[in-house]
Amino acid sequence: MIAIANCSGFLGDRLAAAREIVDAHREGRAHVDVLTGDWLAELTMGLLARQRERDPAAGYAATFVRQMADVLADCLAAGITVVANAGGLNPHGCAEAVEALGTGARIAVVDGDDVTDRVAADLDEAPVVANAYLGCRGIVAALAAGADVVITGRVTDAAVVVGPAAHRHGWTVDDLDALAGATAAGHVIECGAQATGGNFSFAAEIADLRRPGFPIAEIAADGSAVITKPSGTGGAVTVETVTAQLLYEIDGPRYPTPDVTARFDTVSLHDDGPDRVRLSGTVGEPPPDTVKVGAIVPAGWRNEITLVITGLDVEAKAQLALDALWTAVPRETFERVETTLVRGDREDPKRLAEAVSFLRIAVAGEQRAVARLPRAAVETALGSYPGCFATSPPGPGSAASVFRPVFLPAAEVPQRVTVGGTSREVAARAPSRVRGTLVPQERSHRPLTNPGSTRRVPLGRVVGARSGDKGGNATLGLWARTDAAHAWLAGAWTDPFVADLLGPDAEGCDLRRWALPTVRAVGVTVVGFLGRGVADNLSLDAQAKGLAEFVRARHVDVPEELIP
Repeated sequence: MIAIANCSGFLGDRLAAAREIVDAHREGRAHVDVLTGDWLAELTMGLLARQRERDPAAGYAATFVRQMADVLADCLAAGITVVANAGGLNPHGCAEAVEALGTGARIAVVDGDDVTDRVAADLDEAPVVANAYLGCRGIVAALAAGADVVITGRVTDAAVVVGPAAHRHGWTVDDLDALAGATAAGHVIECGAQATGGNFSFAAEIADLRRPGFPIAEIAADGSAVITKPSGTGGAVTVETVTAQLLYEIDGPRYPTPDVTARFDTVSLHDDGPDRVRLSGTVGEPPPDTVKVGAIVPAGWRNEITLVITGLDVEAKAQLALDALWTAVPRETFERVETTLVRGDREDPKRLAEAVSFLRIAVAGEQRAVARLPRAAVETALGSYPGCFATSPPGPGSAASVFRPVFLPAAEVPQRVTVGGTSREVAARAPSRVRGTLVPQERSHRPLTNPGSTRRVPLGRVVGARSGDKGGNATLGLWARTDAAHAWLAGAWTDPFVADLLGPDAEGCDLRRWALPTVRAVGVTVVGFLGRGVADNLSLDAQAKGLAEFVRARHVDVPEELIP
């Protein structure tokens, strides 16, 4: 068994998490062999690119270096290896910063992901950066070379978990089921506290969510794993918290990586004691023969302002505000405009907070155009609707970018491993065996005793959900809490039902429905729901993080016997 802990789910995650994990190991509240984390996302790569434009020595996660300044010496003393994708666009610069801490750690760099020049010809506009999602083999080679710290550029989110497990257990590219199990475990813990109760639909059932502990995956030689957390920390690890994260930002039952295609519709989850969930049974298929590349392409500029509307006649005041704004700066000045009126007002309010609504105005276009929005808004402040004020002072706007996926032959994207000043190439190698067609097992269901008797209630009374973004698509996964509820949900999960749940915001979007029956789950990828992606999207929820809870709030006809 190898115990792999996560201490970061995104660039801005809890700085103290690494210290919390290391202290838990030192105090006997957890066993940890490897400390990992995920500092990169589609949006993050664009942010790092802008940092590197201002300072060529930047482009990596500086927060990771701060964490290492705090814990690396203790990690070395405790025999904890560090594997992190915090190198971003400048893994060698990140390694130099960690080396400058003076701990004497043997540091390896895994890169080869920068394929900007390779893909430029395939795009209609030159990308700022383009990085391939590498697999785990460079990490395996770095660990085999005796690295204490492995810093990578862009790798798959699960690779920082699969690599240490493959090294410890000696897996080859042909150990598909083991690789698939570790991939599923890596996917579960990659977003930190989202596996231990964070963003959980039934958060009220978790005793203490003020500061949930970070997750640990104890991965066995066969690829099965136990998901847990340090004792004495907040949050909880249950079958449902793990299920929720398993569904996060996936596009169906097949989860392809450069190492393996993990069949998430074969995963079994079982309680294994307090704050312990066993993940087993994951079947692996050969990886695709292409590797995904994330290209970041400039997309102009964007800006926004939020006006507060108080008291009566909210819609009329909002229209007056817009009329005044578009008179000061014509709407046609911008390439795109998104206005959203969020009603927060109540009848007969007892305090100001019960009388306000919010008018959000977002625009996109050329830099000079979007810079006109704040001045125009300020100029209307004394000549518009009564009680006019904004939530914050307007700003000049910010550069936008678009994430564009491109695919290259996997054999043409080798990894490079640098340890102690010596570099070597790790070539991609396909597995030598091929699987037959897999038919996943279905759950057996007890039929409803009276399926005709229904009541219209919020869907969230009987299901949990989690949502997110993949480029311009929204992903949505729902799980049922009982077998009977799953039987009803699976039967109801049709295109008309899903379209009705999503409402008018999803009109015109293609729906790719899917199911993970072994964990009582269904899901859908809503193609094009987020336009061109988070950094360019003007909507209120540009990453579809709230889509799941919106869907749970929708009222549907549910069989009476399923309603708690």
